[in-house]
Amino acid sequence: MRRELTIAELEAERTELLPARETLTFGNTNWANVFASNSSLALNAASLYSMANSAAAQSITVTQG
Repeated sequence: MRRELTIAELEAERTELLPARETLTFGNTNWANVFASNSSLALNAASLYSMANSAAAQSITVTQG
């Protein structure tokens, strides 16, 4: 359950600006390329008492400019 704020509580609130993100800035443009890949392969011989094997791989590449 939410309670209402009083005017005094609202006036007591303060804000501040976050610093600039120079590491992501190129001129007036901020950008980051993100490439993600997920792959999986499963094999089952489909015979009685066979076991299934599976392999999975994941990669994420991020480049900033």
